[in-house]
Amino acid sequence: MASTMVDEGPDEVEIALFAYEVAKVRAGAITAAMVHLGDRLGLYRTLADLERPVSSAELADAAGLVERWVREWLYNQAAAGLVLVDDAERFSLSAAGAVVLADPDHEANLAGMFHSLPQTMQRLERLPDSFRTGVGYDYDAHGPDGAIGIERTFEPWMRAHLVADVVPLLDDVVARLEAGATVADVGCGSGGVVLELAAAFPASQIVGYEISHLALDRAGARLAERGLANVEFRHGGDEPIPDDGSFALVATCDCLHDMTDPAGMARTIRGAVAEDGTWLLIDIKAYDTYAENVAHNPVAAMMYGESVMSCMSSGLSEPGGAGLGTLGLSARRAEAIARDAGFTRFRQLDVDHAVNAFYEIRP
Repeated sequence: MASTMVDEGPDEVEIALFAYEVAKVRAGAITAAMVHLGDRLGLYRTLADLERPVSSAELADAAGLVERWVREWLYNQAAAGLVLVDDAERFSLSAAGAVVLADPDHEANLAGMFHSLPQTMQRLERLPDSFRTGVGYDYDAHGPDGAIGIERTFEPWMRAHLVADVVPLLDDVVARLEAGATVADVGCGSGGVVLELAAAFPASQIVGYEISHLALDRAGARLAERGLANVEFRHGGDEPIPDDGSFALVATCDCLHDMTDPAGMARTIRGAVAEDGTWLLIDIKAYDTYAENVAHNPVAAMMYGESVMSCMSSGLSEPGGAGLGTLGLSARRAEAIARDAGFTRFRQLDVDHAVNAFYEIRP
């Protein structure tokens, strides 16, 4: 008589290990919420400023907060390895922790990534409809804090390196900007790149194009604070980018993959840039396949999740949108888009950046 094999399913150890992995995912989400609170309440900055291990009562007093709440927050942060704790339950930040979590101007600071976390998570209420209809939502759906969160995430590195290290790698661009030229930053967000270029090259006119009303409001307020005379911000829907080849330099920084029609934007940029001009494309470093992205990117899971919550959603915010996603613009695809738009020269720049790739594209 033939024996019948019975599939007994996973054993208890397999189940326990998988359950542990799932629990770690939730632990990361909860700790991310605590990082947001620590940033918003100034707890990291206060802990760094104290410059010594302190009790929860000392930190609460310095921050003007209630000790019991601060203590529980500290326990979470210490358990997660973000805050140091000694046997006497005195808490401190490591030197690296002070940079990454408490210094908003340092290029390695990551606290800005958590700035708009509540607004991003609120999108969970709408995402089921997106999965059913295929249509996402644009960045204004994240509210004013969405623009500030992007600003805080990307601008510290840009302030340190864009003018000093990236622009000089572009052929003939520095001399032209010093002499006076017209520059466009397309998808300028709250205007950080525009303001940096305008301050560095006062003889040039810098125009920022953006379709987010909330980002433009923020950009206008920042311009008023800086008082720069060679800056203009325009809404791309109301004032389309001209196709007269009037721009010596066009920049797109961390935004092409978010657009509903990146190929169409590349054609628009081709019409806007002078025959001897340059398109500086800065975008998320990506590879051609899922397997390559996972192999080369240790935070690929986060990137794909961010894509659902923000980047791909923006790219699908109109019916028929491209929806490239956070990791959807590889060098190969970027070059194909540029060449299809009429550009003939494509060069990846030698810039050391953990997240972004940099390309010089010319007619």
